[in-house]
Amino acid sequence: MAETATASADIQPFAKTELEKNRFILKQLVTKDFKRKYRRSVLGIAWSVLNPLMMMIVMSVVFSFVFRADIENYPLYLILGNITFSFMSESTSQALMSFIDAAPLLKKVRVSRFVFPVQKVLFALVNFTFSLVAVALVMLWFRVVPTWHIIWLPVCLFLLVLFCSGIGLIVGSLAVFFRDVVHLWSVILTAWTYLTPIFWVPTQLAANGAPTWVMSIVGLNPMYGFVTFMRDIFLWNQNPSMQTLGLCVFWAVIMLGIGILVFRKTQHKFILYI
Repeated sequence: MAETATASADIQPFAKTELEKNRFILKQLVTKDFKRKYRRSVLGIAWSVLNPLMMMIVMSVVFSFVFRADIENYPLYLILGNITFSFMSESTSQALMSFIDAAPLLKKVRVSRFVFPVQKVLFALVNFTFSLVAVALVMLWFRVVPTWHIIWLPVCLFLLVLFCSGIGLIVGSLAVFFRDVVHLWSVILTAWTYLTPIFWVPTQLAANGAPTWVMSIVGLNPMYGFVTFMRDIFLWNQNPSMQTLGLCVFWAVIMLGIGILVFRKTQHKFILYI
């Protein structure tokens, strides 16, 4: 952290704009987190590929044979849902403590506070990029040929980054004042996991007689839209529907807007609580 503080102080006289300074700090923080995560690791970034693959294998065995999940190319269905949700879960969990962990820097250097949760989202995006290698391997194994529809991927990721940044600003700001948010968020993520069709199919709800209100909650679930978006372009080889795209845009804009509002209302008090 001391190295980052020094670098941030050094760049201020040379940065032409506030944007350039924030961009430099973001790059430094992402690089620092990347080096710290894979330091003293024999396999290094290979874990970003192996982890989703191993989870896919275990869950495929359980849900294909124990629960009889009858889905075409189920392992690919599963890994796409898993890495998409994991991106949100990892980025928001890291953003949750971003302001608190940056306390030494915030007390010494004048820096835009919003860069800290955003940096955690960008770092999760880097890990997500590596996990796409695992997706490519699964597609190769099951002979699923990618089509031009994957050009939608940058759109999906852009909206997902906005969505996660908004949540990160919200939970990060609240955690400064209420440490209980740290524990509460883990509970919310667990419930959110089961409400998202990662290993099950939405049509199973109606088939099993689920109440209408349950299906409504699942349909409005923000991650349902992003997971569906990823499966449309990688697994089903089709454009995302207008409903799916609209749902993703809606939640990205709403959460980012709320996140910015909460952050602006609370940031001036951070220094008193961290």
